[in-house]
Amino acid sequence: MGDKKINMKKRKLGKSGLEVSALGLGCMGLSFGYGPETNKEDAIKLIRRAFELGVTFFDSAEAYGPYKNEELLGEALAPIRDQVIIATKFGFEKGQTALGMNSKPENIRTVTEAALKRLKTGHIDLLYQHRVDPNVPMEDVAGTVKQLIEEGKVKYFGLSEAGVQSIRKAHAVQPVSALQSEYSLWWREPEKEILPALEELGIGFVPFSPLGKGFLTGAINENTTFDKTDFRNIVQRFAEENRKANQIVVDKLHSFAQKKNSTPAQIALAWVLAQKPWIVPIPGTTKVHRLEENLKSETITLTHDDLREIESAFSAIHVKGARYPTALQDRVGK
Repeated sequence: MGDKKINMKKRKLGKSGLEVSALGLGCMGLSFGYGPETNKEDAIKLIRRAFELGVTFFDSAEAYGPYKNEELLGEALAPIRDQVIIATKFGFEKGQTALGMNSKPENIRTVTEAALKRLKTGHIDLLYQHRVDPNVPMEDVAGTVKQLIEEGKVKYFGLSEAGVQSIRKAHAVQPVSALQSEYSLWWREPEKEILPALEELGIGFVPFSPLGKGFLTGAINENTTFDKTDFRNIVQRFAEENRKANQIVVDKLHSFAQKKNSTPAQIALAWVLAQKPWIVPIPGTTKVHRLEENLKSETITLTHDDLREIESAFSAIHVKGARYPTALQDRVGK
């Protein structure tokens, strides 16, 4: 590693001074959520290949596993730790999403200390609250992270899937550097309230699932079957009849990609990148060829005409099915 490293363009996440590669790598799927975890050697190779291709921004959480994903990143990034930005998250009881939220100050501290060890590092570059905890005042959460920043254990503070009110409350106590939420051509909800608030406050945006949990790549259709442990089995949007109805989204992307001599995934990512200069998507993948395909999207320029054409094609489509089951939907936008 080293000589072959490509320098990808950099982006600043809002006004906080946090600078990262224009595309990051969402690492969740290597350990959690989309079927069996990836073989460790293969996962380490993928993470290091991403770095060679210019990625400096790697996203994890204690809940991915729990713990396995942070341990994997710790090992994979140890030789290049000073050249990368590591993001992780706290906020669930014992790191298990099924046990509900826990953003009590003492838990934030405990999780941070444990994450530092798992990540084999002296500091966490970006520490997110994974979901807003209705039982802990946001001022207490932001205040605890502020102390961790003062102690040098954390550099920047982030929120995930938070609503505008929570963002404002947190930002007043400790400036928020980034909000991480779902955003893509088939989930555009953040455009209503979130993006204007982030712009006003100078906060960066880190979209997860910018490829619609894989759907926008064109690799999934009505006949796809998911592994029994795959999260998509409980998502309405991935129900067979909805996949069939939503195929129009991919078909439109496909025809547009052909004109630009690229792939549907590349157009979907280039579209996200084109929305604001302070947006840094973090597509995840377990396959090196997909990683390479995704990262090429950074070199695709969509003109005003391209963006207008995509806009008019997509505004006419009504995507079928909710993005989360009810219990998980209740945790977002708070």
